Amino acid sequence: MIRVVVTGSESTGKTDLARRLADHFDAELVPEFVREFAAAKQGPISFADHGPITRGQVELEERHFAAAARTNNVVIQDTDLLSTVVYCDHYFGECPPWIASLARERRPDLYLLAAIDVPWVADGIRDRGDRREEMQSLFQKAVEDSGVPWVEIAGTWEDRGNVAVDAVATLLQKVER
Repeated sequence: MIRVVVTGSESTGKTDLARRLADHFDAELVPEFVREFAAAKQGPISFADHGPITRGQVELEERHFAAAARTNNVVIQDTDLLSTVVYCDHYFGECPPWIASLARERRPDLYLLAAIDVPWVADGIRDRGDRREEMQSLFQKAVEDSGVPWVEIAGTWEDRGNVAVDAVATLLQKVER
């Protein structure tokens, strides 16, 4: 299975980019679990919520991995557990070791790090518009430290899509060899 994860700070177009990539490559799309969790909770996420968030993300991924195994074995993810680790560390100063370990075990084949060079859009769940540079630097460090190849996705919406498509196509060509 080939896994590509779109990651980065809030309001960087990750969801739209993941959908575009999934459509382009006829790949299985794994949505972001925590967004629905936060909307259903209707309140701030607590430290204790990170266990259910992690388990929910993993369950969601596994369902989509099974579907991908029946098709072309390519999965595009709108985030993964790396995001859970980054936000847990940021908001609470620590992340449960089991979550960080699970994130390392479930590393993808490629990270696409969406840059913050697009306008911030408030949506009622996002809350770090004034701290985008700080959050993005945390994501970049986490991606770099993961040991997974990564590509920064920046520029106009069209440029972002083109760079992302090229990065995934390059990965798929390497795997086919």
